[in-house]
Amino acid sequence: MNHPDTITLRRSLPVPPERVWELWTTPEGIGAWWAPDGFRTTVEELDLRPGGALDYTMTAVGPEQVAFMEQAGMPLSTRSHKEFTEVGRPHRLAYLSTIDFVPGVDPYDHLTVVTLEATATGTEVVMECEPLHDRDWTDRIVAGRTNELDNLERLVTRG
Repeated sequence: MNHPDTITLRRSLPVPPERVWELWTTPEGIGAWWAPDGFRTTVEELDLRPGGALDYTMTAVGPEQVAFMEQAGMPLSTRSHKEFTEVGRPHRLAYLSTIDFVPGVDPYDHLTVVTLEATATGTEVVMECEPLHDRDWTDRIVAGRTNELDNLERLVTRG
Protein backbone atom coordinates (compact mmCIF):
# COMPACT_ATOMS: atom_id res chain seq x y z
CA MET A 1 0.00 0.00 0.00
CA ASN A 2 1.27 3.45 -0.81
CA HIS A 3 -1.09 5.61 1.22
CA PRO A 4 0.96 7.78 3.62
CA ASP A 5 -1.39 7.05 6.54
CA THR A 6 -1.65 3.28 6.05
CA ILE A 7 -2.67 1.47 9.22
CA THR A 8 -0.75 -1.75 9.90
CA LEU A 9 -1.92 -4.42 12.34
CA ARG A 10 0.12 -7.56 13.08
CA ARG A 11 -0.52 -10.89 14.75
CA SER A 12 1.66 -13.96 15.23
CA LEU A 13 -0.45 -17.12 15.06
CA PRO A 14 0.66 -20.66 15.95
CA VAL A 15 -0.73 -22.26 12.78
CA PRO A 16 0.60 -22.46 9.19
CA PRO A 17 -0.40 -19.87 6.55
CA GLU A 18 -2.59 -22.46 4.81
CA ARG A 19 -4.82 -22.73 7.91
CA VAL A 20 -5.14 -18.95 8.27
CA TRP A 21 -5.89 -18.73 4.53
CA GLU A 22 -8.66 -21.32 4.88
CA LEU A 23 -10.22 -19.38 7.77
CA TRP A 24 -10.05 -16.12 5.78
CA THR A 25 -11.34 -17.47 2.45
CA THR A 26 -14.12 -19.99 3.12
CA PRO A 27 -17.71 -19.38 4.28
CA GLU A 28 -17.18 -21.72 7.25
CA GLY A 29 -13.94 -20.01 8.22
CA ILE A 30 -15.32 -16.49 7.92
CA GLY A 31 -18.42 -17.47 9.90
CA ALA A 32 -16.23 -18.77 12.72
CA TRP A 33 -14.39 -15.52 13.55
CA TRP A 34 -15.27 -12.51 11.40
CA ALA A 35 -18.08 -11.00 13.52
CA PRO A 36 -17.57 -9.03 16.72
CA ASP A 37 -18.75 -10.60 19.97
CA GLY A 38 -22.54 -10.83 20.06
CA PHE A 39 -22.88 -10.88 16.27
CA ARG A 40 -23.10 -13.67 13.67
CA THR A 41 -21.73 -13.57 10.12
CA THR A 42 -23.52 -15.40 7.32
CA VAL A 43 -21.76 -15.58 3.93
CA GLU A 44 -24.13 -15.32 0.95
CA GLU A 45 -21.52 -15.21 -1.83
CA LEU A 46 -17.81 -15.96 -1.97
CA ASP A 47 -16.10 -15.82 -5.36
CA LEU A 48 -12.41 -16.01 -4.48
CA ARG A 49 -10.67 -14.44 -7.49
CA PRO A 50 -9.62 -10.93 -8.51
CA GLY A 51 -12.88 -9.15 -9.35
CA GLY A 52 -14.87 -11.70 -7.34
CA ALA A 53 -17.13 -10.74 -4.46
CA LEU A 54 -17.67 -11.54 -0.82
CA ASP A 55 -21.20 -10.68 0.29
CA TYR A 56 -22.20 -11.38 3.86
CA THR A 57 -24.69 -10.33 6.50
CA MET A 58 -23.73 -9.49 10.06
CA THR A 59 -26.57 -9.93 12.56
CA ALA A 60 -26.75 -8.90 16.21
CA VAL A 61 -27.60 -12.01 18.26
CA GLY A 62 -26.34 -11.21 21.77
CA PRO A 63 -28.85 -9.53 24.11
CA GLU A 64 -26.58 -6.50 24.76
CA GLN A 65 -25.85 -6.05 21.05
CA VAL A 66 -29.52 -6.39 20.07
CA ALA A 67 -30.48 -3.82 22.71
CA PHE A 68 -27.75 -1.43 21.54
CA MET A 69 -28.76 -1.72 17.88
CA GLU A 70 -32.45 -1.20 18.71
CA GLN A 71 -31.70 1.75 20.99
CA ALA A 72 -29.53 3.35 18.26
CA GLY A 73 -32.31 2.86 15.72
CA MET A 74 -30.07 0.60 13.63
CA PRO A 75 -31.14 -2.62 11.88
CA LEU A 76 -30.16 -5.88 13.59
CA SER A 77 -28.72 -7.18 10.30
CA THR A 78 -26.34 -5.36 7.98
CA ARG A 79 -25.29 -6.63 4.57
CA SER A 80 -21.70 -5.96 3.46
CA HIS A 81 -19.88 -6.23 0.14
CA LYS A 82 -16.20 -6.71 -0.61
CA GLU A 83 -14.47 -7.12 -3.96
CA PHE A 84 -11.23 -9.07 -4.16
CA THR A 85 -8.44 -7.19 -5.94
CA GLU A 86 -5.67 -9.71 -5.30
CA VAL A 87 -5.78 -13.43 -4.46
CA GLY A 88 -2.35 -15.04 -3.94
CA ARG A 89 -3.02 -18.31 -2.14
CA PRO A 90 -1.91 -18.83 0.64
CA HIS A 91 0.08 -15.65 1.28
CA ARG A 92 -1.71 -12.52 0.06
CA LEU A 93 -5.30 -11.31 -0.11
CA ALA A 94 -6.52 -7.81 -0.93
CA TYR A 95 -10.07 -6.51 -1.05
CA LEU A 96 -12.10 -3.36 -1.38
CA SER A 97 -14.87 -2.88 1.16
CA THR A 98 -17.81 -0.72 0.19
CA ILE A 99 -18.23 1.97 2.85
CA ASP A 100 -21.92 2.77 2.35
CA PHE A 101 -23.18 2.97 5.92
CA VAL A 102 -21.99 6.42 7.06
CA PRO A 103 -24.82 8.96 7.26
CA GLY A 104 -24.13 12.02 5.10
CA VAL A 105 -21.10 10.47 3.35
CA ASP A 106 -21.27 9.22 -0.24
CA PRO A 107 -20.32 5.52 -0.60
CA TYR A 108 -16.66 4.80 -1.37
CA ASP A 109 -14.24 1.87 -1.51
CA HIS A 110 -11.73 1.07 1.25
CA LEU A 111 -8.69 -1.15 0.57
CA THR A 112 -7.39 -3.86 2.93
CA VAL A 113 -4.31 -5.98 2.14
CA VAL A 114 -3.56 -9.11 4.18
CA THR A 115 -0.17 -10.82 4.01
CA LEU A 116 0.47 -14.21 5.62
CA GLU A 117 4.17 -14.92 6.20
CA ALA A 118 5.34 -18.36 7.34
CA THR A 119 7.49 -18.25 10.47
CA ALA A 120 9.29 -20.86 12.55
CA THR A 121 6.29 -20.99 14.90
CA GLY A 122 3.38 -20.47 12.49
CA THR A 123 2.22 -17.37 10.62
CA GLU A 124 2.83 -13.63 10.88
CA VAL A 125 -0.39 -11.91 9.80
CA VAL A 126 0.06 -8.37 8.50
CA MET A 127 -3.15 -6.44 7.81
CA GLU A 128 -2.78 -3.06 6.12
CA CYS A 129 -5.67 -0.72 5.48
CA GLU A 130 -6.27 2.81 4.37
CA PRO A 131 -7.72 5.34 6.78
CA LEU A 132 -11.41 6.16 6.37
CA HIS A 133 -12.78 9.63 5.59
CA ASP A 134 -12.20 11.04 9.09
CA ARG A 135 -10.39 10.25 12.34
CA ASP A 136 -13.46 8.97 14.22
CA TRP A 137 -14.38 6.46 11.50
CA THR A 138 -10.71 5.48 11.07
CA ASP A 139 -10.56 4.71 14.81
CA ARG A 140 -13.72 2.60 14.41
CA ILE A 141 -12.25 0.56 11.53
CA VAL A 142 -9.03 -0.01 13.49
CA ALA A 143 -11.05 -1.20 16.50
CA GLY A 144 -13.10 -3.49 14.24
CA ARG A 145 -10.08 -4.98 12.49
CA THR A 146 -8.30 -5.43 15.83
CA ASN A 147 -11.36 -7.29 17.12
CA GLU A 148 -11.32 -9.50 14.00
CA LEU A 149 -7.68 -10.41 14.65
CA ASP A 150 -8.43 -11.04 18.36
CA ASN A 151 -11.24 -13.44 17.32
CA LEU A 152 -8.99 -15.19 14.79
CA GLU A 153 -6.24 -15.60 17.37
CA ARG A 154 -8.72 -17.03 19.92
CA LEU A 155 -10.03 -19.47 17.32
CA VAL A 156 -6.63 -20.88 16.30
CA THR A 157 -5.26 -21.11 19.85
CA ARG A 158 -8.32 -22.85 21.34
CA GLY A 159 -6.88 -26.24 20.76
